[in-house]
Amino acid sequence: MVIYFSGTGNSLAIARKIAEATNDQVIPLTEAVKLDLSGEARIGLVYPCYDFAPPPAVQKLLPMLRVNPQAYIFVVIDCGAQVGISSWFARHVFKQMGAKVAFCDKIRVPDCAGIAYKRNPNKQIWKFTKYAGRLERIIDDIKNNRSAIHYGGWSLLGWISMNTSFGQKMIKAFQPAANPDKCIGCGTCARVCPVENITMQEREGAKPIAVTGDNCTTCLACVHFCPHQAMQLGKKSIEKSWQYHHPEISLKDMIRK
Repeated sequence: MVIYFSGTGNSLAIARKIAEATNDQVIPLTEAVKLDLSGEARIGLVYPCYDFAPPPAVQKLLPMLRVNPQAYIFVVIDCGAQVGISSWFARHVFKQMGAKVAFCDKIRVPDCAGIAYKRNPNKQIWKFTKYAGRLERIIDDIKNNRSAIHYGGWSLLGWISMNTSFGQKMIKAFQPAANPDKCIGCGTCARVCPVENITMQEREGAKPIAVTGDNCTTCLACVHFCPHQAMQLGKKSIEKSWQYHHPEISLKDMIRK
């Protein structure tokens, strides 16, 4: 079983490649927590790193997994550059479950949140070519149930991001909101939000508008997939040319089933 959490498809694409090599099933973390996985001999986790830490949704959901303590467990973190505390977090959670992560590594991908820092993720597509060999090695290690911990240590910056008011302010700074002048109420953002944090609200004399709740995990799926560039970060509009999703992943793949 390969479990993933993804906002723009990077983690999903990696999870699919691993599952194809290991003949495993791919399932989103939001669905995996509803299942009893104690019969699985191999459990994999693929998710991104946000601000040196796991996404808030991963922090919340990962401890809810029910797994076989004897299973071969692996973790792959995709990130723009640094993995922070993301790998360590998974190892810590599984240790509390009485289980052990056997393999842990990272792979660099375009930085989806880079739009907030005036970095276009579409200009980082070169990472797929540069790190293709590394991903192949990671998949080979997992396929053969090898044990190795890479980038699995504790991180002060990650701890700050997860546990301090400064970290919470960073999360809020990345929370998207709909521009009422651009939103046409198509509902795409609500359908791709992995934590169901967006609803469509009726408004008098106009089409419905997307409203974000208090459970945002800052994956920015709504920002990158909005067909009208109506989702803003702060008060900043995002141009179409800056919207990103993994080239092998479509909108259909990201819509919640």
